Amino acid sequence: MTDRSDDSKADSIFTRLAHTGRLGGDHAPFVNPPVVHASTVLFESMEHLHSNKARYVYGRRGTPTSEAFAAAISELEAAEGTVITPSGLSAVAVALMAIVSAGDHLLVADNVYGPGRDVCGRILGRFGVETTFYDPRIGAGIEALFRPNTRAVYLESPGSHSFEVADLPAIVEVAHRHDALVAVDNTWATGLFHKPLALGADLSILAATKYIVGHSDALVGTVSACGAAWRKLHATHGYLGMFTGPDDMYLALRGLRTLGVRLRQHQESAMRIATWLESRSEVSRVLYPALASHPDHALWSRDFSGASGLMGVVLKPATPASVAALIDGLRLFAIGFSWGGFESLIVPTEIGRSRTAIPWRPEGPVIRLQIGLESADDLIADLHRGLEQLVLAESAEAETN
Repeated sequence: MTDRSDDSKADSIFTRLAHTGRLGGDHAPFVNPPVVHASTVLFESMEHLHSNKARYVYGRRGTPTSEAFAAAISELEAAEGTVITPSGLSAVAVALMAIVSAGDHLLVADNVYGPGRDVCGRILGRFGVETTFYDPRIGAGIEALFRPNTRAVYLESPGSHSFEVADLPAIVEVAHRHDALVAVDNTWATGLFHKPLALGADLSILAATKYIVGHSDALVGTVSACGAAWRKLHATHGYLGMFTGPDDMYLALRGLRTLGVRLRQHQESAMRIATWLESRSEVSRVLYPALASHPDHALWSRDFSGASGLMGVVLKPATPASVAALIDGLRLFAIGFSWGGFESLIVPTEIGRSRTAIPWRPEGPVIRLQIGLESADDLIADLHRGLEQLVLAESAEAETN
């Protein structure tokens, strides 16, 4: 008989992605776990009902589908446990509600996902939680912002619009000295390229809608944690009745299987395109931490093992009409929010409108690019056409004036 002893921890993460989250027992013959649509779970007897030994008790409390997906994300994020939510934003909300209470003070990086700021100000603020936004590059200097009632720090690294990389170990060291927990939005890199929990953070948040699903056809969020943070997270998730449809969870787990292959391709194409953009006269700078020119490249090199396909591009000064000509002139880059799918996307972004802790004053307009799985050569040719349209529009406006 073949020896199937568990030596999986020695396997590469790319190998484990193909195997993690499989269920044993009656589900063992199937490569993919069943998609279970369930609310009511039946018990064999009164003894079974009261034994507290039932594997499943109610659909909202877990099914084979959610169990498999949560186990896979926990392995990816190196976590004790993971909860699943209906979207990335709901994952942010559940994570923060798990670790702050009325009268607490929360520190939040000034570059976090915009709707996440609304969770802090418009939801937690109504229940007596005070939020202070801080410079994303503050590092150990965050200590000056701590108060006796500071209970948590929430950050996104890199920020998905301005792409600053946090000195996470320094922030964790300060926070834990003050008995505060640290929650990190890890959507940009995923647990494949960055492991916040291994660097000391307490919770790692993913908008699994993005690179985990990978195909722009499902909305899912996850929060992973260890130790006391996991116990708080698990309880809060249960109290809120938070659950996600089994079809979306199934699509997310299926997407996870190819995450390694997809992210490596996203990274390869993004590096080529980012380097090419740096050479363009229309571009002031490229916001992509994997570039040696990025101010946080050293931190990225220390704490990350790879980069994804999302970047920002600061253009030289240009009119809104010229930027519109650039974007409308593209054939392969579609206009759309979100990111992380197989398709390339572009949107203009006004980062400064949401900043409160530190000003954001770019040299010119900023666009955000999601580099998809198309040929990098084709995408570069498309961007070349778009930049030509920008130049033509600028010339036309200059002649008119």
